[in-house]
Amino acid sequence: MQDKKLGIRDVQIHRPGGTQPVPDRVAVEEPMEVRVNGAPFAVIMRTPGADHDLAAGFLLAEDVIRSADEIGAINDDGPDNTINVTVQGDAVARLEVRLGDRRQVMMTSSCGLCGRRTIESLRARVSAVAGVWTVPASVIASLPEKLRATQDVFASTGGLHAAGLFDLSGVLQLSAEDVGRHNAVDKIAGRMLRDGRHPLDDRLLLVSGRTSFELVQKALLAGVPLIAAVSAPSSLAIDLATEAGITLCGFVRGDTFNIYSHPHRISH
Repeated sequence: MQDKKLGIRDVQIHRPGGTQPVPDRVAVEEPMEVRVNGAPFAVIMRTPGADHDLAAGFLLAEDVIRSADEIGAINDDGPDNTINVTVQGDAVARLEVRLGDRRQVMMTSSCGLCGRRTIESLRARVSAVAGVWTVPASVIASLPEKLRATQDVFASTGGLHAAGLFDLSGVLQLSAEDVGRHNAVDKIAGRMLRDGRHPLDDRLLLVSGRTSFELVQKALLAGVPLIAAVSAPSSLAIDLATEAGITLCGFVRGDTFNIYSHPHRISH
């Protein structure tokens, strides 16, 4: 069976002396429409796979749903690349508010929520994460190598981001790949939410690229107290992590990394 995450395209490889046509593996990017209670809600550019988890994680990050009990059903029995989500309970009222204050947007694989919510509005919803524990610095330093070992499609294409969820001893619990780093996080948050694991206040989150405001926002709404990345955070990501009580680490490479907020969770 063909891997939905991989595509084949003809490319010209240039080398000294000329070019040569060869087939090349590329990461697949396709639109996925999310409909909620029959209403179009968003179009997400993503790598196919774990689409139900992605839809659940996205709606958690959009603050439409807050628990697994508010998901009535998730199915894809409509047109191709369309996910239909039924929400219930208090989520119905929140859905109406979200539909009223937003227009349907195209979510590109790079923008995530594009900073649409402010730090102030998030504080009104979730003041801070829990997580009264410490983790050795050596555990944080060990995470990138463990995540990289799961990145099969990245190894083939070089074109996907990854996110990994770890326990406090550094054991990988779940990972996801996608053309969008925020989609990878949504797939993890959605899977755990659907499994009844929310908030994730005893877990560590690692992302393969930089850390943006949107990724810290997703960690906050998923209840993750520590997020680390192999690259740099943005200034707004640091501000939100500081406000929300999240430990934010960057440039996790080898045995070194930077701690930008709430270093009390890391022991040395």
